[in-house]
Amino acid sequence: MMNYIKLSELTVSLESGSRPKGGVSSDGIPSIGGEHIKSDGTFKFDNMKYVPEDFFNNLKKGVIDRGDILIVKDGATTGKVAFVDNTFPYKNAAINEHVFKLKINNEMVLPKYVFYYLYSRDGNRQLMKDFRGATVGGITKNFLNLVQIPISRKLEFQNKIVTLLDKAQELIDKRKAQIEALDQLTQSVFLEMFGDPATNPKKWSMGFIKDLALKTQYGTSKKANQGGGKYPILRMNNITYEGHWDFTDLKYVDLDDKETEKYLVHKGELLFNRTNSKELVGKTAVYRFEEPMAFAGYLVKLVPNEKANAEFISVYLNSKYGKSILHSMAKNIVGMANINAEELKSIKIYIPPKQLQDQFAGIVQKIESQRELFKKGLVELEKNFNSLMQRAFKGELFND
Repeated sequence: MMNYIKLSELTVSLESGSRPKGGVSSDGIPSIGGEHIKSDGTFKFDNMKYVPEDFFNNLKKGVIDRGDILIVKDGATTGKVAFVDNTFPYKNAAINEHVFKLKINNEMVLPKYVFYYLYSRDGNRQLMKDFRGATVGGITKNFLNLVQIPISRKLEFQNKIVTLLDKAQELIDKRKAQIEALDQLTQSVFLEMFGDPATNPKKWSMGFIKDLALKTQYGTSKKANQGGGKYPILRMNNITYEGHWDFTDLKYVDLDDKETEKYLVHKGELLFNRTNSKELVGKTAVYRFEEPMAFAGYLVKLVPNEKANAEFISVYLNSKYGKSILHSMAKNIVGMANINAEELKSIKIYIPPKQLQDQFAGIVQKIESQRELFKKGLVELEKNFNSLMQRAFKGELFND
């Protein structure tokens, strides 16, 4: 039988982090913020920030320990949670002021059981009841009184649930690793066929992206809506950092005949994210679908000419070298970074024979087909995982 207990009755401590007066730096002790906690309950350690060692040594709160639950407390990603287990890569680390550290040390409940409940749809919904403010709002310590956790007083029962969910998560992680390996394969094939863009070892002739473009076009500024419209409209959130498509949040727009000539993207054309945060500006992807879509004003469409294949240009810009070029070019404007169409066209690029580019594009298409199969499998695994969590916390999986 499941009993509902307030999270506040199970909590040993809830701490928020801080940062030094001089701000974070490029070395020292890792400082974990909301940007390092992913929506799937895991961590990402890109763009890590650091605090000085002496600052860390004097901290009275916010030091991360194994078994802690980290919760994003404010901003657009409020409510994301992650569990610090033995795979956490840092011996010493701290949270910043945008994260709560929840410590559970109670004989009634396992910390990872609490994590899984806060990660579940029902648990996260309860946690977010405390959300206040607009997009930049957040939660307070009061969420501890709002979240009621269904638990069995038998730790063995909780352990069975944690073990089962861990195994289900392992399958998801393996599938994600397969997808990531395919992304790396694309980059490996690119380097093998064309050589490192930084050194051009194959001595291809050099030019600029404008030499490979038939035309560029900014997207529409028409207001999109959730409810309907003739065309789905691609926005900056629909392009992933790695150069793929995410259609989970599509809006729609109506275009007249004249507008469709300008603001639709067709198969084989490229979209470039010209305005975003500094680390995300320049996201690039090839549109590979038969039915055209509209694209919004924060994007630039590039139509390749007879010298180029969009797949080649996209992987070039998404390479480690291409990302570094884009990052160095981005100009900050009122909290956002920008690279306009003319600046995009001014980027230097080597120009291999079109036939070789087309051969590369054929390989990319095969990799992408396999990737799509893996993605479909991942969606099913995640559905099953969410279903398991829902049933687990209703007491439907095991006899207590």
